[in-house]
Amino acid sequence: MRAILIIPETQSISIIEIANKDEIPSLIGFNTIESEAIGTTGDRLYFDEECFIRGDTIKGRFQIDTMIPVAGKAVITGSIDINDLKSRIKFM
Repeated sequence: MRAILIIPETQSISIIEIANKDEIPSLIGFNTIESEAIGTTGDRLYFDEECFIRGDTIKGRFQIDTMIPVAGKAVITGSIDINDLKSRIKFM
């Protein structure tokens, strides 16, 4: 399955291959996973649900469109184009 890995600490966005969604917690580094739709075509952003309360233990934040900023690594599944994503993401 094609996915996109976002690492805000290094401001990197890369296409990766995962076998299934069970791999997402290990990529993000936490088991408390939340997901949110980004757009209307079924793309989903997976991130650490507790990223908002972990404070400075997580390096880097990013925001897609007008979503609340997310701290730490995240994975996107779906058909989103990486170049489209790059134009919609802001690192903080």
